[in-house]
Amino acid sequence: MRKGDKLDDIELDSEEQKIVRDFEADKFDSVLTSQRREEVRQAAINTFKKDKRIDIRISSRDLEALQRRALAEGMPYQTLIASVLHNYVAGQLRETPLYRIAE
Repeated sequence: MRKGDKLDDIELDSEEQKIVRDFEADKFDSVLTSQRREEVRQAAINTFKKDKRIDIRISSRDLEALQRRALAEGMPYQTLIASVLHNYVAGQLRETPLYRIAE
C-alpha cells in the first residue's frame, strides 16, 4: 500500500496483500457485461431520480440547523434532507433513543 492511504493502519494477511498489489498493478479485469452495466446504470438513475415533491413543516430552529450543516457539507439543504431521508429508509441510519427505560 502507498503511504498516506487510509488503509495504512490495517494489518493485511498475505492473501489480502497480494490482492492489493494486483489491484494496484491493474491486474484485474471487469467481468461486468454491457447488459449488466446498463442495468446498474439504470438502477443508479432510478435511485437518485427526484420525481415527487413534498411539503413538510419543521421548526425554524431545525431548518436553520439543517442549513448550517448543509453549508458545512457544501451542498444545498434540500439535498441534505433528501439524503438523510434516503439513508434512513435504506436502513443506513437508525434512530437512537434519547434515553432508555430501565428494565
